[in-house]
This record gives sequence, C-alpha cells and structure tokens, in this order.
Amino acid sequence: MKKSIYMDYAATTFVRQEVLDEILPYFKDYYSNPSSLYSFAEDSKKAIKLARQRVASVINSKEEEIYFTSGGSESDNWAIKGIAFANKDKGNHIITSQIEHHAVLNAAKFLEKNGFTVTYLPVDSDGFIKLEDLRNAITDKTILVSIMFANNEIGTIEPISEIGKLCKEKGVYFHTDAVQVVGHLPIDVESMNIDLLSMSGHKFYGPKGVGVLYVKKGVKIENLIHGGAQEKGKRASTENVPGIVGLGKAIEIAQSEQNFEIKRLTALRDKLIDGILNKVSNTKLNGPTGNLRLPNNVNISFLGVEGETLLFDLDDAGVFVSTGSACASGSLEPSHVLLSIGLSHELAHGSIRLTLGLNTTEEDVDYVLEILPKIIEKRRAMSPIWSEIVRKEEKISCTAKR
Repeated sequence: MKKSIYMDYAATTFVRQEVLDEILPYFKDYYSNPSSLYSFAEDSKKAIKLARQRVASVINSKEEEIYFTSGGSESDNWAIKGIAFANKDKGNHIITSQIEHHAVLNAAKFLEKNGFTVTYLPVDSDGFIKLEDLRNAITDKTILVSIMFANNEIGTIEPISEIGKLCKEKGVYFHTDAVQVVGHLPIDVESMNIDLLSMSGHKFYGPKGVGVLYVKKGVKIENLIHGGAQEKGKRASTENVPGIVGLGKAIEIAQSEQNFEIKRLTALRDKLIDGILNKVSNTKLNGPTGNLRLPNNVNISFLGVEGETLLFDLDDAGVFVSTGSACASGSLEPSHVLLSIGLSHELAHGSIRLTLGLNTTEEDVDYVLEILPKIIEKRRAMSPIWSEIVRKEEKISCTAKR
C-alpha cells in the first residue's frame, strides 16, 4: 500500500473524533436557530455559551469578549477595518509588517484606497520585526498595530508581549493574527496586552468555516457584517452552531495536550531540520531555530530545484507538503515572506514547508529523510540551474588551485 504522510498541518488539520462526536447532534437533533424564542432553542444557546466559555478560558479573556466569525480571514478583516472606521476621528494610520497573511495585507491595502495610511514594517533575516522600528513608526495619527503572533510560512514567533506593552504605552490598539498559534502555544491576552486576536477552528482540529475574534472590553470597533442582532449586535448572521460547538471542544482538548505536544513536535521538527541540512548540500533553513520557532514548522530552500516539482515528487512518494501558504497556492509569484527575509527569487522558488501535527510519527520523519535527498539529487541532475551552479563552483575551485 502506498504511504500517505500528511505534513501540511499549517494549511489545515483533520477534525478529531471527540470533536466530531460533539458536533454531530447539532446537525440533526439540536438544530434550532439560537435566536428563536421557544424552549427548543435553549440547547443551541447553551452550546454556544459553553463554547464561548471554553475559548475564553484558554486565552484568559472574559466570556463576553469572544465573538464567533466564519474564520481567520473574517476575524482579521473585522479587526483591521472595524478599528479603522470606528476610530478615524482619532487618526488614519495603521502599522503592520511585510510578512503578514494576505487577510491582513489585503485588508490594509483596502484601507489605503479609502483614505488611510499604512506602514509595513520590515523584518530581519529570521522574520522578526524590530521593536525600535515599531516605536519609531508610531505617530499621533496611529490607531492600530497589527502584527501576527507567529508566521504561517517560516514559523517565526514575534515578541508579542513586548509589542503589546509598547502599544499600551503609546495608547494604540494592538491586534494579532494568532491563527497558527491558538491551541499550540500558551496565550494570555491580559498579560500580553492584546486588544484583538484572530483564530480559526480548522487549525487546531476543529471544523472549517468557524473562527473567533477576541475584542477586549471597551475597544471601539465598527461592525464588519451588518444584519441581525447576533453576537450582541456586533456580528450579524445566524450562528454556525455545529461549527461553534466543534471549535469550543477542539480548543479545550488542544489546551489539555499542549505541553506534551510542544515537546513531542519540537523534537520531531528538529530531527527533520537537522536531517535535511546534514543530508542535502546547498540548503537553507528559513526562519529561526529553537523556542522562537513554531514547534511544528520546517521551511527549507534547496538551491537549484523548483519547490513545486519537489511537492509533486513528494506527492508521488506519498508525502503531502506545501510550498508556502495554502491561501497563496496557484500564484506563480515567490512567497512575499521569503522575499522579505532576504531570499533571492531563485531560493524562494526552491522552498518547501513541512508542518507536523497529531498524527506525525518519528517513522514519518525517517521516511522523509530517506526519500527527500534522493529526490533532490534526481531533480538537480535534471536542472540547468544546478548545472550552472556546479560549473561556477568548479571554475572557482580550479582558479583557487592555480
């Protein structure tokens, strides 16, 4: 039987059985509209309340500060546009970084077309913003700073507590896209001084199509979706009760397993990184090492090879990876994240992302380390770019000997 090894958990996760078991009755048995007034609707209302409590408990917020959305992109859009339009009397300046998810970057570009100005902070070679750059960028017109908690492509964990502290000192709202972090690393919105936080259920073994925007009590924010009075009048649309139930159950389980999974995945991640770098020449790890990197993230560039061809070769061998953000798949442009950390177009095109998760085993890692060097060797043997690199290296070697 052909192997089937999934290493694209940053793109999405499966719905775990315990979550599915809790969701299913809300499709068939407890299907009432929670906005209805009759007693049958009480089951749906109670289920939403329980999910809200579970989410609040995990990020140390108040229950009433949790708003359910359709996913991470809606949460990001609501946070950025909602703060901008509700606070434009105070200023029209927003700060974000060059390596944000497109849900943030394109929301910022939309605001630029509507009278707002945006500063896109650069990052260093590992993907970190500099606090001094942020401090210098804040003006008396700045109303929002949006910096992702951890990067979805290279796993960089930004200094969120320090950013939150600086924003609080300056009186500026702080939003963080925590889609890759919730359920995987500890989050405390109070101690980290986070005003708004985005998450998505399908990144931590919950269902797709449901997310959360945490909005700290007292934050002035305009609605993104107008209509009924759901979510305390802040987010219209009939609630996705099964999705909300699943998100609540998934985040509760993820929290309970978090410490164990951090240690387990970190060990597997480092074995995979070290193995690839030791077995394959002319490779580059993108992003930081150690505790400043997401425990499940590996992103490596291979000189002289196209990342997409590697993806298909690995697919043939039963290993499923990506070349970067799943949301940008299909684009011929190199990753904006990899270009922002200083990679050439050539190296950026030769990169793949492997992200580990609940079902990843040491045997899976060993298998990838067995087949990947052979695939790289085969592809480089066919690559005119690699031939040119070898020719130049031989020429330099001959010149040095003379």
